[in-house]
Amino acid sequence: MDSPLQFARANVERIVAARLPLSVRAKALAELIRSLRSYRWVGIYEVGTESVSAIAWSGPDAPAYPVFPITGGLTSAAIRERKAIIVGDVRTDPRYLTALGNTRSEMIVPVLDSGGNRVIGTIDVDSEFANAFSEDHAAECEEFARLALPLWTLPSPPE
Repeated sequence: MDSPLQFARANVERIVAARLPLSVRAKALAELIRSLRSYRWVGIYEVGTESVSAIAWSGPDAPAYPVFPITGGLTSAAIRERKAIIVGDVRTDPRYLTALGNTRSEMIVPVLDSGGNRVIGTIDVDSEFANAFSEDHAAECEEFARLALPLWTLPSPPE
């Protein structure tokens, strides 16, 4: 029998391959990741040259900043370092940019281009509990980012 993680991997590939608009596929990806571990909120973002923009999210509310400068928040660290950033208590990290008012911990996972040189997107996972994320959670989301790369790189049908 397939594990939930194997099921999720297969579904990421199915979502990415669907001939649906980008926002629909990104929302399905966010919902899949959110459901895998009962995360409170998951956002899928596109990283441009100047700003980071929400494509879609799954959770109770829209992000407070659907578009923000590339130099802002924990996302800037994930972009600069090209690796997952996990903050156990966002109240103690001055880089934190409020997405949802009651967030306590956050994990930002970069989506790297095919050469691994440039961050073209992020997967943002928030929790209302402190220390909600581990390196294992980051590794899972990094795998989803690799599997979902075509979401950011291949043409999509019109919205």
